Amino acid sequence: MRHRTTVVAVATVVTLLGLAGPATADGGGTPAPAAAPTGDGAKGLCKRAGKIDARIDRALKRLNGPVTRRGSIERLEKRVANARAAGHDEIETYLGDRLTFRKSLLPTLEKRRTDLARVRSWCDSHDNGAAS
Repeated sequence: MRHRTTVVAVATVVTLLGLAGPATADGGGTPAPAAAPTGDGAKGLCKRAGKIDARIDRALKRLNGPVTRRGSIERLEKRVANARAAGHDEIETYLGDRLTFRKSLLPTLEKRRTDLARVRSWCDSHDNGAAS
């Protein structure tokens, strides 16, 4: 029984080595270079516009949510106030920086929403980017 197990193990190793040899000889380990983009991606953007719009709406809803909603500006403001009241200066600084960033997201997302509305109207008038 032991002899048979050894023979099977050796045969398996030889088979695997035999298959790996040609795969490495033809350069199968290196990926082919990516092709240069040929267009502006209008068709793909038109296809994804609805999902992008929903994602922006979800993010704005979360940021503008009440103090009970995770990720809202109000909740983070409350956490900053709690850290200040407890005298945790380092925590207050860290959370304050996060709050500053989170507040800066609002105008960015609003701009993206208006830009995306213009993209959607372009897509509607250009057959969803198929003509580009």
